Amino acid sequence: MSAGETTTSGRSAPTGRAGSVRLDQVVHRYVRGGEAVTAVGPVDLTVPAGEFLVLVGASGCGKSTLLRLIAGFERPTHGSVRVSGAEPRPGGAAGVVFQTPRLFPWRTVRGNIDLALRYAGVERGRRPERRAELLARVGLEGTEERRVWEISGGQQQRVAIARALAAENPLFLLDEPFAALDALTRERLQEDVRRVTAQTGRTTVFVTHSADEAVFLGSRIVVLTKGPGTVALDLPIPLPRGDVDAEELRASPEFTGLRARVAHAVKAAAAA
Repeated sequence: MSAGETTTSGRSAPTGRAGSVRLDQVVHRYVRGGEAVTAVGPVDLTVPAGEFLVLVGASGCGKSTLLRLIAGFERPTHGSVRVSGAEPRPGGAAGVVFQTPRLFPWRTVRGNIDLALRYAGVERGRRPERRAELLARVGLEGTEERRVWEISGGQQQRVAIARALAAENPLFLLDEPFAALDALTRERLQEDVRRVTAQTGRTTVFVTHSADEAVFLGSRIVVLTKGPGTVALDLPIPLPRGDVDAEELRASPEFTGLRARVAHAVKAAAAA
């Protein structure tokens, strides 16, 4: 799909709406050993406001690079990136969750959330109510006074998700946030993210290696070729997005068929 033309449903994609993302002929290179290496591109991609896009592919295909470009942490070597119609900047329109929680270990859960609320410009008097809302949203009620080292890895990642949601940015970016977690915790947090993004309606871009995770979470999946990453498959996911039973969804023939298709595309793109 050419950037700015149509969405996966065939409708015109407004690229200036809050949370919308547009990449036009994006190429990104870096220098290694004195030589320029192309990590990504060229990539044309439009993400309409409210969509849950999953970037999936083998290691080194440029998934995280694209996420950093969208977050404004890096600038493309060629082409342009626009978020809500403007050039992205760190701390701007996106809340970001990384592979590790990156919390402040000397602070309590309350302290970590309140710091994010302060940076987001939330008035002091409103912070307790807002903090309670965020912790309830990620299932961490009653943990405010616990230190980071007193809670599990999965709970720490939930705090990181709550912190990223604190500013109410229209765009939510997640870079393999569950990669280091055990399978049961990972599935629980996948359900949490699916529910939270449905509740907030934020545009979401999620990076993963897993075809299963991609199909469960995404309303659309983009598979990238091995480096330099380009779009190998752009696939809408026509699965129910509302309040659904996760086990039933994963066991459905529609889910297993889509998972197999994405897994095949990832393997083919990595081998090409």
